[in-house]
Amino acid sequence: MYILNWASISFSILLSITTAGHALLHQRTPSSALGWVAVCLVFPFMGPCLYFLFGINRVETRAKKLEDLRPASLIDLQDYEKAANIVSVTPSALRFPVRFSEIAKISDKVTGFPLLAGNRVKILHNGEAAYPDMINAIGSAQKTIYLTTYIFDTTPTGKRFIKALAAAVQRGVDVRVVIDGIGELYSMTRAGTKLKKAGVRVARFLPPKLIPPSVHINLRNHRKILIVDGHTGYTGGMNIGDRHLAATNKKSRIVDIHFRLTGPIVMQLEQTFIEDWRFCTGEQTEPTPSLPVQSGDVLCRAITDGPNEDINKLSTILIGAISSARERILIMTPYFLPSAEMISALKTAALRGIDVRVVLPLKNNLLFVQWASNNTLSELIYWGVKIYYQPPPFVHSKLFLLDDHYAQIGSANLDPRSLRLNFEFNVELYDREVTKTLSIHVEDTISKSTKITLAAIESRPLIIKVRDALIWLFSPYL
Repeated sequence: MYILNWASISFSILLSITTAGHALLHQRTPSSALGWVAVCLVFPFMGPCLYFLFGINRVETRAKKLEDLRPASLIDLQDYEKAANIVSVTPSALRFPVRFSEIAKISDKVTGFPLLAGNRVKILHNGEAAYPDMINAIGSAQKTIYLTTYIFDTTPTGKRFIKALAAAVQRGVDVRVVIDGIGELYSMTRAGTKLKKAGVRVARFLPPKLIPPSVHINLRNHRKILIVDGHTGYTGGMNIGDRHLAATNKKSRIVDIHFRLTGPIVMQLEQTFIEDWRFCTGEQTEPTPSLPVQSGDVLCRAITDGPNEDINKLSTILIGAISSARERILIMTPYFLPSAEMISALKTAALRGIDVRVVLPLKNNLLFVQWASNNTLSELIYWGVKIYYQPPPFVHSKLFLLDDHYAQIGSANLDPRSLRLNFEFNVELYDREVTKTLSIHVEDTISKSTKITLAAIESRPLIIKVRDALIWLFSPYL
């Protein structure tokens, strides 16, 4: 018995020291590391158990393991671009003020994609503009159609896409669709099943499985990408479904913006799809043989991000851009739960005299996110960041605009789920005309919105403040 007690004590001490060491080496912030080290050492056995259950970042660990399963890429995108005679632009060669070259340098280092000249960007407001344009492109496809989406409803809009994709297959077009395994469940009837019956090749991104048990709730593919014949690309915040028909679907309509891209940037969209397809199927795919041609004057670069990355690409680039602003920062996002680092960057920009304005929905479709967001607004407003609530319908647009020269468009929201847990796709644009057009859109929205005052935030009833603060504690997973 004496030996057994000493063995138990020794094991408990060793376990506490080992888990405390793991926390010290792997926690990202001093406060988190100190807290877990204290818990592991002060509460023998129980502390290490709590750390094992709640302290280890399994999202990142699982994503890394999934990344390791990917076969080695056969594609060297930069060599492909050289073969296509694509013009890439070094940050020092930008024709804009030097501060934009600072953003480009950051993006150069973290994205792995070159900044490409010769692109054209068309802004498509809501499903009324975006869906017919996309279906027409699908209808004219001759070689390849690659589509990635988070939600693919089987509403009338979804059925039109399914019909167009099936018709393309009948014409001999190579049609492939990646649908997120959780996002697909938003629709009672699965689009993937209907597409497969129509002869379309479909891959589900990490679908939930019973055998073996697998539910990766926090590893979702939130990207929205369509590439037709390697020449025409679409991306933005829109899923596929009737809810994005803002003018005709009065009951549950969503306002959003999508974009049609032509030019060399389409190669980077296609490369991203090829990576996702290989991730889901293990299949190697060569890029579309026909090469995109220069079609405009917009400088573009793709930014892919996900929990499998060694660095939070989007967050790093956004914070770098915020620090480079000289006049204004305009942000439109449906979900706003910025990190402490981003809050600090936005406050600092406001203190430097930058006009920082953030436009959020008055009524969010995810109440928990809105409650948690309320808990962060007072600090920003106090230091000069202007927050606006836009009236219904719910606006799902995601825009980051800086000084009328720089913009980011795509699928990412400014919350931990997008910046840490999801696989996202954005495109950064260096172009005065496109950025100014989008800025006018945001300014027009602000003119119809309500500015939130510090008094309004602080006058919330105590019970509401407590509710918002409690939900905010779980903000890393909302």
